[in-house]
Parts: sequence; structure tokens; C-alpha cells
Amino acid sequence: MSNSSQLPATLGELRRSTQFSEARLARRTVKDEMREHLIERLRAKDALFPGIVGYDDTVVPQIVNAVLSRHNFILLGLRGQAKSRILRALTTLLDETIPYIAGCEIRDNPYAPLCRACKDQLAEHGDSTAIAWLPRDQRYVEKLATPDVTVADLIGDLDPIKAARSGQQLSSEMNIHYGLLPRANRGIFALNELPDLAGKIQVALFNIMQEGDVQIKGHPVRLALDVALIFSANPEDYTARGKIVTPLKDRIGSEIRTHYPLTLVEGIAITGQEAWTERGLMKTEIPGYIRSIVEQIAFTAREDKKVDRRSGVSQRLPISTMELVISNAERRAILHGESLAVPRAGDVYSAFPGITGKIELEYEGEMRGPEIVVREIVRQSIAQVFDHYFAGTDTRQIEQWFNLGGNIKMQDDQPAAAMLTELNQIQGLLETLSPLGIHSNDAPERIVSAAEFLLEGMVAHRRISRNEERGFIAPERPTHPGERMERGGERSRAERDPDDLTGRRGRKVYN
Repeated sequence: MSNSSQLPATLGELRRSTQFSEARLARRTVKDEMREHLIERLRAKDALFPGIVGYDDTVVPQIVNAVLSRHNFILLGLRGQAKSRILRALTTLLDETIPYIAGCEIRDNPYAPLCRACKDQLAEHGDSTAIAWLPRDQRYVEKLATPDVTVADLIGDLDPIKAARSGQQLSSEMNIHYGLLPRANRGIFALNELPDLAGKIQVALFNIMQEGDVQIKGHPVRLALDVALIFSANPEDYTARGKIVTPLKDRIGSEIRTHYPLTLVEGIAITGQEAWTERGLMKTEIPGYIRSIVEQIAFTAREDKKVDRRSGVSQRLPISTMELVISNAERRAILHGESLAVPRAGDVYSAFPGITGKIELEYEGEMRGPEIVVREIVRQSIAQVFDHYFAGTDTRQIEQWFNLGGNIKMQDDQPAAAMLTELNQIQGLLETLSPLGIHSNDAPERIVSAAEFLLEGMVAHRRISRNEERGFIAPERPTHPGERMERGGERSRAERDPDDLTGRRGRKVYN
């Protein structure tokens, strides 16, 4: 694109240019503009929405069809499904810069002005009318719908101060203070959580969408705005609560439903893209099984009956969890002066603060308590990932070592080298780690992380037990037929003292 200093500065220069001629811009709407750029990208087979993962075969084709149809559309989806990111990415379908009449609040098209002030300016100055330039990133206006939003916020209001200064009638069009929607003229206006908008405000919106007019304090104003209107909403609010007025719903051209990642691979890609993993303080290695466990937690929670599915489990859950897992590994490496930080399966339990706040529980879950529910979800997730790596692996030699009285504590207050010395006591342990690509000459941090994952997986399958005092131990058995077996020595303890779940993570004994 030309340098801004070389762009036309007056309407006369604009008329004489070929790129911004009246024939090209006078009747070209923002939806035409988006359609043109989209077609160019489709022909060039360029990525349409970089950074949006998992929607290539589902959501993106529907958005493409809506843009090609010049529709206003709505994205329906639960929290954490990239709705806002998609809305903001639509600006890439706009021109890099467009001309407008300098000083205009609604960035009027020089060839087809809407506001009275711009029409008067053109009549007075003609081809000498000053032209300014609007970059694409300033052509996107976003508003979160809340019950207290007013017509004045979205459409505008009469400004008595303007009237007093100009000496005109209060009802004059010159005295309007424009709201967000007119200020989005020739751009994209995104309204998040549409059902939360009051009904009378929705009526004002569909008047603008269809008839192009609105009444401001009883004064009819014709605003044939050139705007692409894009909405987002939670499907529960959209259908069950019935808060969208029917005429507005009828005027929305396309209804597009988003979704959570359909596969673990897609979820891992999203979390890897969004989580802060490159800290710069030291080298950090995140094993594939750790990435899988963190992502599996979200997948397991979305299927758990104790978790409210209507609320959804945001993709922010694995992102926050991964960052906390890395931070715990980083803290451990700092304490021991190690140059390599490798997260362990046990570090996931330190990430409970990033999990419990992102799930809404059903009644059964509330009765059991969020910490207990999350611990069970983590255990199930570790078990599933364990099966992926160790399905068919014979762990009987390790189990026998524990059954003969062996036990081992995995503690954050021990360096990885010291932990490896203790792990070497377990017969057959290091040989069993081969599915993870671990060898005896690997760094102690890698070996310890892999060994803890193996032991945690065996705990999840109740081949061995773990409790806070004794660590990993042999499976605990009922002392008499009527006594319930404790799951890994944890569940009954958690039920007795829920606060113990998060406060003593550093002392794990496997036996």
C-alpha cells in the first residue's frame, strides 16, 4: 500500500486517483469489501483465520458462506470457544486503509456522506474538502452487551451543549452525539452476549439493520449505516432464556455454532499456542504425556456428570493449568539450581487453582466438593494417558517390589539427581519407561518426570497406592470385609479433610 504521505489529501485528488475512484468506492459496502478479500484468499488458498484451530471443516466454512452471502451473523457457543478471536480476525478481510471526510465522527464516505455536517462541508468546499485515512484496525468496534446498555450508548443521543453552542434547534440533526454503532460506520460492529441486551435496545438494532432509521428522543433520524453486524451468544441463553426478540433474530442472516476441540491433538495445539511456556529463565521441556494429561482434564471434565455441561468447560482451563504446571516445575528447578525444568505428573495437582475456578458443578458435585471432583477428574485423565503409552506393558515386577514392602517418596525438596537415586531402587522401573523414549543416560529431570508419570498411572489403575505421609506404596487392602478400600489412600483422606488436597502436594509416597 502507498505511504500515507502519498495518499490523496483532498476530494479532488481522490476523484483523480484510479485506486480510490468514485466508480469503485461510491456503492461498495463493507460487506462487498469483505466478500472481495475473502474471494481473493480462497483463490490463493491462503489461511483465512490464522490461530483458529479445529474449525477448518466445521465453523470456518459456515463463516465463509455467511460472508459470501453478505450476511449479518451470530456465533453461538459456550465460553472459551474462540468466538471473540474469530470476530476480531474478520478485520483482515477489510482494505488496509480507506478514505473518509476529515473530522467526521462516523467516518463518512466522501462519495456518499450520511451526516448533515459532511453534506454541508462538501457543498461549501467541493473538491477542496479535506480527506483523512482510516486503517483497518480502527474499523472494528466491539461492545459487551449488558442490561444497563442504553440506546444512547449504541445509537446516540441529542447533545444540548452542541445545540447551545451552535444556536440551532435541539431537535436538529447537527446536535446528535453518535453512539458506538454509527461510529462503526464502514466497519464491523461486534456485539458480545446479545441475549443480555434489553429488548428495547434490540428493537433499535433491527431498525438500523433493516430500515436504516431510528428515533432518538422522539426525533426520527435516518442513518443508512454501512456496517457488518456480528453477534455472539451462549446457546443456552439464546434458546432457553428467550431473550432475543423475534424480529432481530429473524434479521440475522446466519446462525453459526462453535464447539470445543474435537480431538486431543487439536486441544494440545490450542493450548500450546496460547499458554505461556517460553519463560526465558531456563530451558523448559514439556513432555508429550504432560501435554496430553493437561488437555485430557478438559475433555474428561466436559463428560463428567458432576460438571455442569450447560456452562461448559472453557479452553482456558488447560491453558491456565499448563502455565501453573510449568511454574511448579520452574520453582523446583530454581530451588535446586537446576538448568532444566521438566514438569511431572504430580505437578498437575499443584495446578488445582487453575482448574477449580473454571468449572461449574451440578448438585452432586457441589455436595462432594470441587477439590474432590477435580482430583477424580485428574486421576481419570492420568489413567487414560497412561493407557495410551503403556497399554500391554507388564508392570508386575514394579508391583512386586512394592508388595514386598518397598515405598518411595517423590518430593519437591529433593533435586532430580537425588530422586533418581531413590528410583533406581525399584526393580524394572527404568526399563519400563521405554515407551516414553526414556533411556538410562537421559537427564535426571527427564527420567524422574517419566517415572512419576508411570507411578501415577499405576496409582490411577490401583496397581499401587499413594498417600501424603508414606508416598507410593503397595495397594491398600480392607482390614475386614465390611470396610471400604481407600482409593490410593487419597479419597477417604480427602473426604475427612478436603483442605489437605492442595496443601501437601510436595510429599507423595508410592508403595
